Amino acid sequence: MTMFVFILLAYLLGSVSFAVIASWLFKLPDPRTYGSKNPGATNVLRSGKKAAAILTLLGDAGKGWLAVVLAQYYAPLWGLGGESVAAVALAVFLGHIFPVFLRFQGGKGVATAVGVLLGLSLWVGLLAMATWVLVAYVWRYSSLSALVAATLTPIYTLVILGLGSSVIAVLLMSLVLVWRHKSNIVNLMEGKEGRIGQKS
Repeated sequence: MTMFVFILLAYLLGSVSFAVIASWLFKLPDPRTYGSKNPGATNVLRSGKKAAAILTLLGDAGKGWLAVVLAQYYAPLWGLGGESVAAVALAVFLGHIFPVFLRFQGGKGVATAVGVLLGLSLWVGLLAMATWVLVAYVWRYSSLSALVAATLTPIYTLVILGLGSSVIAVLLMSLVLVWRHKSNIVNLMEGKEGRIGQKS
């Protein structure tokens, strides 16, 4: 029962869309109405308002980090093990992708995944971020950066944390991330994918 409450709270936290909140605060159009129509930092950046995109990025990453850190602290107090932390990590991530507050139409999950990774392991999170930044710097495609990072991060997790529930959670997140980018994969192959900072 306690684990169910942890998972539910993590899912609800993940359902909070900072793209929509930031757009409202900066009086911008709903990010679901332009560009990729994805409520995420990259699409908010297409509005031309960098501050709103930064707030979106920090908020979406922050909720992933917060959920995992709180689970790591409170799980032992309630007699729960590492599998509960992994479940919370997956729940907050899925909450962002299938948010109850947005009729289950959420973002791609990259920023929230990074926050989750930083909560699970600072080094895993930093390696994932470094991978994203390197690919983005060279090719200027946010989607390609996310795909490469998603592919390599389960390996980083296995090497640093060892085989366990965290690796399974990260692997599942990576598979969902790749699935969420299926249209981007098609666009990349056809040369139609928008570059980072490109306005809609």
